[in-house]
Amino acid sequence: MIVSILGGTGEQGPGMALRWARAGVEVIIGSRQQARAEAIAAELNQELGQPRLKGMANPDAAAAAEVVALTVPFSAHRSTLESVLAQLQGKVLIDVCVPLDPENPRKMLMPPAGSATEEAQEILGDGVKVVAAFQNVSAHELRELEHSIDCDVLVCGNDRSARQTVMGLVEQMGLHPIDAGLAFNARVVESLTALLIGLNIRHKVKGSGVRITGLP
Repeated sequence: MIVSILGGTGEQGPGMALRWARAGVEVIIGSRQQARAEAIAAELNQELGQPRLKGMANPDAAAAAEVVALTVPFSAHRSTLESVLAQLQGKVLIDVCVPLDPENPRKMLMPPAGSATEEAQEILGDGVKVVAAFQNVSAHELRELEHSIDCDVLVCGNDRSARQTVMGLVEQMGLHPIDAGLAFNARVVESLTALLIGLNIRHKVKGSGVRITGLP
């Protein structure tokens, strides 16, 4: 499977890319600027010690992959999706974006659709299977490759097979996925990010997470 990460040059994308690439997944770093994507891919390859990643402009990265992850800031959510709308048709999109208040990241500013995930599905239409995942996983923790991440990954979206695909990719990364149901649950999942940011600030840590108990 080929996975592209649009916005892969930002905070969360590189850690996701490294963990997938180390597990043998073919990963493409996407960016608005191809040169930037290629430079980050080269840096990550050097960190891995193997040439497993490559960089492309976002439209080319989306076209080349079977599954696409979106890790841009929410301010670029709509414009990025619209720029790759044609390339995403028939594919699975993992939406990692969270609509945080730019003035206060401990607060949410939910879009009219209800969540970033639901907005993505609204923009892309029924031809794309949108799944929410990784919103509650610390970018700092993802980059610490030799460190096991002590949190669950809540996965939600309206297509069950797409959720299963994403859960498989979560497991390949070495994390524990939980099927959190339909896309409207992304409103809760995304909101947890603001809570975790507040906990990080209050307790002076970098990687608080979510653990669900009582499940089989």
